[in-house]
Amino acid sequence: MHMDLLLKEEIENIGDNHVYTSIDTPMRTDAFEKSDEDKMENIEFHFRKIMEELGLDLTDDSLKGTPYRVAKMFVKEIFSGLNPQNKPKMSVFDNKYQYDKVLIEKNITFSSFCEHHFLPIIGKAHIGYISSGKVIGLSKLNRIVDYYARRPQVQERLTVQILNDLKEALGTDDVIVIMNADHMCVSTRGIKDHASSTTTIQYGGKFNNDETRREFLKLLDLD
Repeated sequence: MHMDLLLKEEIENIGDNHVYTSIDTPMRTDAFEKSDEDKMENIEFHFRKIMEELGLDLTDDSLKGTPYRVAKMFVKEIFSGLNPQNKPKMSVFDNKYQYDKVLIEKNITFSSFCEHHFLPIIGKAHIGYISSGKVIGLSKLNRIVDYYARRPQVQERLTVQILNDLKEALGTDDVIVIMNADHMCVSTRGIKDHASSTTTIQYGGKFNNDETRREFLKLLDLD
């Protein structure tokens, strides 16, 4: 059944305006009732249909395995962050060194997918926090960025999800997250702008103070 023109226009506007409806990733209540293998089998079937509709010859040696490869990639790799079982353990430790200034991990590379067009988002995250008595292993910062990025996303939500998780794990509001990314839905379709990028910032606690926030931003420029 074909969509009417008004519904199509609404759908286009939502995608172009970067709308998101909640901090939580929209998920059905039965999202994990099927096994990964069942999901892969269904995705393989439907992606095969998509390729056939595009007129591709799936008997070709180069293409015949593509539906399976895409299905495996979706479930096991690029959208693995949808499954809470894949969330990294956020182990924290006592701040025995009594380090009480901002700690920064910058240039954390990530890749995600725009939930409006399922096209890649590729960028870097910069995280800072001030310990309230607990510190977290540096690699865990990379892993938590990767976890939330591995799902269909909107960059604003991705930034907030990372911030909220770190605040909870560290037991402090003194956390700041900046993300800068290139969106393929901007560069490869629509306006086709290859030069622009998107920056989002979210913070709390002591980073609401202008001087503390400026210190963080200044330190990001150091190489």
